[in-house]
Amino acid sequence: MNCFSLSLQDHVAHLVLNRPEAMNTMHPQFWRELDETLTSLHREGQARALVISSTGKHFSAGMALETFGGAIAMDDSTPEGRAAIYDLLTDMQATFSKLETLRIPVIAAIQGGCIGGAVDMVTACCIRYATQDAFFCIQEINIGMVADVGTLQRLPKLMPLGVLKELAYTGRRLPAHKALGYGLVNEVFDTQDAMLAAALQCAREIASKPPVAIWGSKQVIHYARDHSVDDALKQMGWVQGAIWSNAHVREAVTAMKDKRASSFPDLAGLGSFKEF
Repeated sequence: MNCFSLSLQDHVAHLVLNRPEAMNTMHPQFWRELDETLTSLHREGQARALVISSTGKHFSAGMALETFGGAIAMDDSTPEGRAAIYDLLTDMQATFSKLETLRIPVIAAIQGGCIGGAVDMVTACCIRYATQDAFFCIQEINIGMVADVGTLQRLPKLMPLGVLKELAYTGRRLPAHKALGYGLVNEVFDTQDAMLAAALQCAREIASKPPVAIWGSKQVIHYARDHSVDDALKQMGWVQGAIWSNAHVREAVTAMKDKRASSFPDLAGLGSFKEF
């Protein structure tokens, strides 16, 4: 991979944006590599948590604008061209949605600028840590367009609506300490090293739990976010009935009593019907 490096240790996957000289901007290769990586992590089942961090001064400056003048055509001259914009955007949206539907929790570790498309990306993650110099910017309005890959759909679930509207309409920067107060980030750290250490430690704690129970928790939380309490309680019963394991409960309780690390099976690898 040219846009990322990926490591897997103790069931924790660590994906690092590694183009600091370009402020980790998002061009077509970025999208291809991210989509392929997330698909692989989802199918293999070995990773139990994913940390996404970055290199350089900024987490990511978002979409590489030169892309729209070259590799990606946004034809607004005909109704057919404008209709094709919809399909282009849904394809891009699907990649970031894989962060949300991934079978494991995703932790974003954000330093410096998290701008434009980067906000779309981190809002699809489960947990967000930031350095004290981090800031968030819905940059799209500053370049004459609407944020279109998830920011305006996910941020209303994460922070006060009035604050989101102010950011979306003005393109102002939201500093980390205010993001913490609004609930957009979980914690703010003095240094990038301290933030990354905390993110990896959180991932290791998650990885020590039964992966199928973590999977179930993620399913239930996201369903409850988008449905009524009554519907979500019914879904909770279906999920619990599907994944309940007396053996897992016994192992967790016994490990606590014995003051030892618990042991649980990985999620099952996923095949594709098209491959058989």
